This record gives sequence, C-alpha cells and structure tokens, in this order.
Amino acid sequence: MKAYLEFEKPVADLEGKVAELRALDGGEDGVKVDDEIARLETKARQALRDLYAKLTPWQKTQVARHPGRPHALDYIDALIEDFTPLAGDRKHGEDKAIVGGLGRFEGRPVVVMGHEKGADTQARLKHNFGMARPEGYRKAVRLMELAGRFGLPVLAFVDTAGAYPGIGAEERGQAEAIARAIDACLALTTPNVAVVIGEGGSGGAVGIAAANKVLMLEHSIYTVASPEASASILWRDSARASDAATAMKVTASDLKQFGVIDEIIVEPVGGAHREPQAAIESTGRAISEALREFDGMDGDAVRRSRREKFIAMGRSL
Repeated sequence: MKAYLEFEKPVADLEGKVAELRALDGGEDGVKVDDEIARLETKARQALRDLYAKLTPWQKTQVARHPGRPHALDYIDALIEDFTPLAGDRKHGEDKAIVGGLGRFEGRPVVVMGHEKGADTQARLKHNFGMARPEGYRKAVRLMELAGRFGLPVLAFVDTAGAYPGIGAEERGQAEAIARAIDACLALTTPNVAVVIGEGGSGGAVGIAAANKVLMLEHSIYTVASPEASASILWRDSARASDAATAMKVTASDLKQFGVIDEIIVEPVGGAHREPQAAIESTGRAISEALREFDGMDGDAVRRSRREKFIAMGRSL
C-alpha cells in the first residue's frame, strides 16, 4: 500500500476511488467503469502536480523523510558496479549508519559512501536510522584517505537527521570525528561529489558533504538542525516546526540561491518515492555531469576549487 503524507489527502482520496472502481470493473454484474477510472486518474495526476508545484518548506521536509524514498543502498545498487563494501574504522569498530566501499561508476573506479536509514523496521534498527557514531565518520575518513592514495573520485549520498547524540558517541569523540571527516573532505586531491537524497541534517551531513559539488534532490532538505529542534530552541515549542522550516531556508531552491549547493536534481511528480528508479537515473546523470567538470584537472587545482567555493559562500549576500 502507498504511504500518503498528510497534505496528500486529496490525492489519496482520488486514488482510493480508482482502486475501488478497479475492483468492481469486470465483476459479475458486468459494470464497466473504464471511462470513470480514466477521469479520476487524470484528476489525481493533476491534483498531485498542483500540490507538488507549491510545497511549503515543512511539506518538503515531510517528503524528504518519506520512508519510501530510495536510500543510499538503493543508489549504490543501481549506479555502482562491482561494489565492494569496506567495514570498520580500524580504531573502535564498525558503524552501519554509514555504508561505504569501492566500486565503478560508469566504468570508472570510485570510492562511495552514504548514510543508510533502512527501508523497514529491522533495517532501520541495524543502521541506527542513518545516525552515525564516531566510528562511522572515522570509517569515512579511512575511505577518503584510500581515495586520495589511489586517485579515486569520492561519491557521497547524504541522508541523515544528524549524527547520533548518545552518551557513548560523545565519550568516543563525536565532534572530533566529524571535524576530521570534514577536514578529510576538504583535503582531498581527487574530486568529490555529494548528493543530498533525503534529509541532510547538521554536522552529521556535512561530515561527508564538504565536496567539490553538492547536489540536492528537489524535495530534499539540508539544515543546521531539524525544524523540530530549532523550534524548541527558538520558541520553546517543537510544534512550531513549520515556522522554523520556513525561517531556516532548508529547501534546495533556497540553498541554491545562497550558493550552499551547486545543482538541483528534479524529482518525478509526487517525489522520488513515487518513481524511485527515475529519481535514481536522474541522480546518476547529474553525478556524471558533475564529475566531468574535473576531467584533466590536477589534484592541487581540484582542492583549490573546493576551497575557494566554500570561502566564497555568503560573500554576495
């Protein structure tokens, strides 16, 4: 069954009627309702198009968190050939919230990593809902150092509410691990491309997203803190999350305007969760185009380009 968001109720009602009519069509009473089904389907498509043409920042936040959106492993499975996962940080242990390894993107060897939220309850618990502990970021550093050593581009799929805030994570140096991951991103002499595929939350996202090119899916979000957390801080009321989402400018269009991200990847009508394969294919084309800009560029130039991009943020505001 499709999972509908609260604001999608008009579409849910129409598609529910279509499903009911399909169950009647061809029944013993001989009722033929093809014309009515076609009419309702057209109406549902238009309603969906109208809804998604004017989403508020809070509605985009809900879409970004939709459980049916393709996750990091879906992108890796579809876009990366011969993927070989690597585990462990060589210091403490393995963190499954960040997956990563070696593979080939369009025949080209790459290092790939990403936050994995999990597609069902068991997977979400296994991957800690995409919230990485320090060992996850230290694994990311290990992968980036490997990429630098062998001259491999780095691809990162960002999808996390933020780094895990547990006591154990803090005891093992969560902030330091994130800082070193950001430093590793910025120090790379090979091109790195990060794609915010769902929720890009706080330093937990930036840890693998300080890249030459940062791409965002149209209905994803990228923010310093979740709207709920920001509302609690600003107004002592998490129920004002909608106001916080609007004030923080979390959407791809806002962030593109501010120069925080480089490109927006258009999603299928109704969001990536409605047509996952189409969304993944569009993302693959965008990554290919982003990497092509660095063909023939030496390591120092790649690093300098990334540095200058981040230094320039906010200067034109």
